[in-house]
Amino acid sequence: MRGRRVGRIVGGGLLALGVTLSAPGVALAEDAPDTTTPRSLTLVTLQGPGTSAGTRETADLLARQDAVLAAIGAEEPVYRWTTALNGFALPLSAAQVAVLDDQPGVAVIEPDEVRPLAGRTSLATVRGASASPRLRGGAGVVIGVVDSGISPDSPAFADVPGLGADPQHFAGACAEGDGWTADDCTRKVVGARWFAAGFGTDRVRSSESLSPRDVLGHGTQVSSVAAGNAGVSVRVDGRDAGQFGGVAPQARVAAYKACWGAPDPADDGCSTADVVSAVDAAVADHVDVLNLALAGGDGIDTLQRALLGAAEADIVVVGAAGNSGGTSYAAHASPWVTTVGSAVGRLARGVVTVPGGRSFTGGGRPVAVRGRVVLAQDAAAPGVSRRAAGQCRSGALDPRLVADRVVVCRRGGIGRIDKSDSVALAGGRAMVLVNLRPGSVTADFHAVPTVHLSATAGRDLTRWVAAHPGARVRISRASGEPGTRRTAPWSASGDPRGPSVKPDAVADADAVLGALPEASGRTWGVFSGSSAATAHASGLAALVLGEHDWPASVVRSLVVGSARPVPGSSVLQQGAGALPSRAPTAHLALDVPTRAWRRALRRHDLADLDTGSLLLPARRGTAVRTLTNVGSRPEYFSVTARGFTTHRVSVQPLAVRLAPGQSARFTVTVTGPTTPGRLDDGELVWLGARGGVLRVPVALTR
Repeated sequence: MRGRRVGRIVGGGLLALGVTLSAPGVALAEDAPDTTTPRSLTLVTLQGPGTSAGTRETADLLARQDAVLAAIGAEEPVYRWTTALNGFALPLSAAQVAVLDDQPGVAVIEPDEVRPLAGRTSLATVRGASASPRLRGGAGVVIGVVDSGISPDSPAFADVPGLGADPQHFAGACAEGDGWTADDCTRKVVGARWFAAGFGTDRVRSSESLSPRDVLGHGTQVSSVAAGNAGVSVRVDGRDAGQFGGVAPQARVAAYKACWGAPDPADDGCSTADVVSAVDAAVADHVDVLNLALAGGDGIDTLQRALLGAAEADIVVVGAAGNSGGTSYAAHASPWVTTVGSAVGRLARGVVTVPGGRSFTGGGRPVAVRGRVVLAQDAAAPGVSRRAAGQCRSGALDPRLVADRVVVCRRGGIGRIDKSDSVALAGGRAMVLVNLRPGSVTADFHAVPTVHLSATAGRDLTRWVAAHPGARVRISRASGEPGTRRTAPWSASGDPRGPSVKPDAVADADAVLGALPEASGRTWGVFSGSSAATAHASGLAALVLGEHDWPASVVRSLVVGSARPVPGSSVLQQGAGALPSRAPTAHLALDVPTRAWRRALRRHDLADLDTGSLLLPARRGTAVRTLTNVGSRPEYFSVTARGFTTHRVSVQPLAVRLAPGQSARFTVTVTGPTTPGRLDDGELVWLGARGGVLRVPVALTR
């Protein structure tokens, strides 16, 4: 049970589409303009934090907003924000913006924009699920998910026995809408709201539901990975695909729908005004963890200031780094957000073995199969082109040439498992799927035993088969552990000139299984991108909070510090490394006092905050951090600096003995070249006598 919330925030009414609210402490949309009319909103943040203190303080805050609005001759805003931050959103003319810019007490003015979701959902590819080793964890913890909504009908969110203690301080509501009533909220889905005034209801696709109900599927997948029930049977197209369980299966979900589908899927996304309103409501509702699987935004903008308010409310905030590696830096650059990037490579592997012992390894989970091999383009049905046959399109294969054979199919043209369906319908025994160009390989759940090969391995196998037509080959499951993690090439890296190391860590983000709305045509699907990684991190945070009544900054430190370095990636690509599948066991943490975030922001100096990473110009030379023993017993801790190549990094003291709750400062000193050169990085590894490990990544910039 959670016991660290103090103060009660009044409010919790419906927050969407101009519904009038009189309760303070929430995003207000009193007398809002008709949201069916397209318009561009301006987001205005006033100086100072929001408030959760009560009616009088909220009234004072609203009076400050009214004074600014009166000064520029503005009408009632579409949204007012009073909890996570002090601000509002409304349509303004250029002249009004010019006057607003001269008003005292205004911190940020920015236009509304639509941010993309940080994941890609596939309805056509489901790899086999694995039984979750964790049947418990996260009881009493509420994960707020700002996304495309939720599908409460999925068994991943069923009100099952064994959910454990109910949340004690959650104050959220269950907003009604199209196809959604208050009965759709349960002991598992404890709250649901929706926000569309920024995106505009006229801009959503016809199949969308103006309610918390998820249509896109993204929010349902994220929620299920973070907190889906354990031991849920997965069936796809009548086939048993194993069992599913979320990272924190006893945690509860509060859905904040602020992301919408547009007629053109390229226009799908999340209006910043709606997202900030969702964050404001989540803070008022007392969620424990806040998950934002959306990217976009630069610097300390309106959204980052709202997330600052969430951090000050003792909420663990988790954000997606984004999937634009090589074109933009990681999103959510602020140090109060745990920013998570993408790792790939931990997939099940299959092997194709040819006569003579040569083998080709790729993704897959096949049962052992032997058979004669054929190139799909050499088995075209009458009247079908070699190209269509090579891609194993539906009806393109000749059953007389494919029956009982291992068919080598080319990637492209149609979905991956659609190819194995074509092979199965033609009587094929197994499939080898080969990439034609550099790209990922997967371990999908196929209609026939399948191994998916990279472009290099696929080219070599194709040449071998062409030289040995009709030869017998063997497909089998690769033995040993899954492949080694690596940072995904599309995972956004951190800015070396930014305020802190980003991303903070990476997590598995390739073909992650999650629940889907029934309206999508499938109840399960896989998704890829840093949205899957954030769901994993949010679940880990819920596991910690379910066991310990620790501040959010301590939880953040423990989760990030438990990561393991990914070979071949810099600190600005991976942060502390890849997050584990289990809750951290360390008893040492770096704790940032709640008020320190805003104080550092005012001083324009975030580098000296007691964060669990160091982004340090080499010429600066030193930095100081403070460690705290959050365990229940005295413990001895020692530190080692690792990985640096062109600088010497030393730490003093090298060891400390701390009683429970006791803290100690340590100084990091850097010596070495200060002239321009490549980035140097490494880590400080603190080892506890009781076995816990805390990693502090360090990036030395030019």
